[in-house]
Amino acid sequence: MSLKFKKSYRFAVKSSLYISLFAAGSLGFLMYFLNVFSWIALLLFTASVAIFSFFILQFRVERFIYRRVKKIYDDVSFLDTNNFSSQPITTDMATLTREVKKFATDKKLEIEGLRVREDYRREFLGNVSHELKTPLFTVQGYLSTLLDGALNDKSVRKKYLERAEKGVERLIYIVNDLDMIAKLEMGDLVLEKQKFDIVKLVQNVFDLLEIESSKKDILLLFDQRYSKPVYVWGDSEKIEQVLINLVMNSIKYGKDKGSTEVSIEELTEKKIIVRINDDGEGIDQQYIPRLFERFFRVDKSGSRDAGGSGLGLSIVKHLIEAHDEKIFVKSRLGHGSEFSFTLEKAE
Repeated sequence: MSLKFKKSYRFAVKSSLYISLFAAGSLGFLMYFLNVFSWIALLLFTASVAIFSFFILQFRVERFIYRRVKKIYDDVSFLDTNNFSSQPITTDMATLTREVKKFATDKKLEIEGLRVREDYRREFLGNVSHELKTPLFTVQGYLSTLLDGALNDKSVRKKYLERAEKGVERLIYIVNDLDMIAKLEMGDLVLEKQKFDIVKLVQNVFDLLEIESSKKDILLLFDQRYSKPVYVWGDSEKIEQVLINLVMNSIKYGKDKGSTEVSIEELTEKKIIVRINDDGEGIDQQYIPRLFERFFRVDKSGSRDAGGSGLGLSIVKHLIEAHDEKIFVKSRLGHGSEFSFTLEKAE
């Protein structure tokens, strides 16, 4: 920490003036009483006392303040006093007070930030443990049952092996998502940006998720007929993953026989915005700020049954931000949700 205090001489000047006036008055009275009065001697004595007092006071006050401030910083156990000792110390107490208060406030915020990160780390590790433990125990249970004798029953063997395979697939899904987030956060994921038609990409996503949507009789549709391509600039594979995650979420949490509607609108001369609307259960406002946190779930119990790794929205946010774009959420409990994100237009 580099401290740049304003050096002030006002205290030393005033104090030396008072001392020299008192000394001059005392000496003048004594000289007058002894009948040896001399203006020259009085003035020289007064000037000498003033100069001597000024330097002594300035030096002593600086040393005093340094020790006091040093002790304050030592008490909070953060400041390297070696850095502080090389700085000129001020006798301006307002500056000192302001700087010390600023330091204390900054350190308090830093400590609170560390506590928040520590809580987040514990929560994250607990979530990872839970997400991995469930499929691992599932696979272990089926394999143990087979090894205990069910292996000889062909019908049971096939069923249990298929279920164990699903557990392994879920493990792979979670690990891949964790790997994706790690790469995004470390900046190791390279985007291959190109010009592509966002309308066609959305239609491809609809085709991929048609079977999933049919299970709940959810209709996937555009808000209107797009007769012309809408070209954007970005990594088409990553934007496809964004769309898959958002549309899949709308299917998971949408109501039966409902719909998911995608609209593509011009936001500015250089930007378009893609909106994904559903008529599902919606999200309580208190949960919206945490939606993009890793493993955060609004419904702690039922949402795991819906499948997924709990990392989908976090990945979506990272992928959109990797494109230097923005993602938004609007939702009303019981009235559905809208997720939207921006993309750069391409000619």
